[in-house]
Amino acid sequence: MIICLCCNERFAEKPTWRALFLHEPQARLCNRCEQQLCPVSEVACQICSRSLDKLSPEQYQDGICYDCLRWEKDERTKGLLERNVSLFEYNSFLKEWLTMYKFRGDAVIATYFASKLKKVYHEKFSEYLPVPIPLHEERLMERGFNQAELFMKGWAEPYPLLVRQLDSKQSKKTRQERVQQVLAPVFSLNREVILPKSNIVLIDDIYTTGTTLRQAAVTLKKFGISKVASITVARA
Repeated sequence: MIICLCCNERFAEKPTWRALFLHEPQARLCNRCEQQLCPVSEVACQICSRSLDKLSPEQYQDGICYDCLRWEKDERTKGLLERNVSLFEYNSFLKEWLTMYKFRGDAVIATYFASKLKKVYHEKFSEYLPVPIPLHEERLMERGFNQAELFMKGWAEPYPLLVRQLDSKQSKKTRQERVQQVLAPVFSLNREVILPKSNIVLIDDIYTTGTTLRQAAVTLKKFGISKVASITVARA
């Protein structure tokens, strides 16, 4: 019997030929919990992974959502983030589960997402260096761990390239405030590590407005990184 990482109920994993011959990892969620996760639609924004099939036709154009079109039309933010790939939509179930993960110290939850992030990385960004989005020092002391680093456990060694100077919430800011914040010195380069010559793929938990990832991209591109992409667990 296996204990579900979400509800903590015991369940029996159904045997499959893929698990037997391809040595796929053991299931970590019971069927009831897994059915509440909503994978990002195949019809998604080419830049941010927002599901387009839930938007009205005027909210996207040529496979790109309206929000990303505005990021790309602004010369200050154009091309900062090459692409974000998210695993799931940020529904109420995933929101509660990630909150449990981040604020209750249940770090073992990261193991469920790690294998899925690994798959996306090798399929889409294998030539990029994975770099976790860092927490501000005070928040790191509060939690005791960086959730982005734990998402990389077992498939990549977290490269501490970035240091977070400021800690601010983006979700309640206006769009103009977010654009201004992108240009603020939120991140700096960690002088104790070598600046890589490869492109960078940032690892984080949630893509909400895209501001934080673009803030990191500003710093990286300032020091010569050509392309910056991202992989996130959820797309809000």
